[in-house]
Amino acid sequence: MAYCPLNRVLRQWSDRIKIVEVPLFTSYVFVKISEREKALVRETDGVVNFIYNGGKPAIVQEHEIKRIQQFLDEYDNVEVITEKIEKDQRVKVNKGLFVEEEGLVLDLQNKKVKVAIDSIGYTLVALFDQQKLKNEKA
Repeated sequence: MAYCPLNRVLRQWSDRIKIVEVPLFTSYVFVKISEREKALVRETDGVVNFIYNGGKPAIVQEHEIKRIQQFLDEYDNVEVITEKIEKDQRVKVNKGLFVEEEGLVLDLQNKKVKVAIDSIGYTLVALFDQQKLKNEKA
């Protein structure tokens, strides 16, 4: 079994705007295979290798794949962010009500980030999903 998560995104051409599906993770396809099938997968045209973690092929649990599928069913224009957010780092909000506002990371809680946003002379403290933030230096 193979699965390539597809993200629905808006693309603009000179004459139209259209929703198209593009791979969520560039160059990645998730496969559920037996140990014996690894060689067959590697022999497939276009396959370079498996993703490794700790010297072994990375294993993505079935419930994680289902969560990705559900997320993509619910949301369009999903952005995959790989940069690491750290405490005391300056960040900029890239989605939502505070888009383009800058702030300081106060704390990290799983995938949530507590950010202090200086605005109108007050400091607002908000909890954001990491995907809604970007490193201010980027």
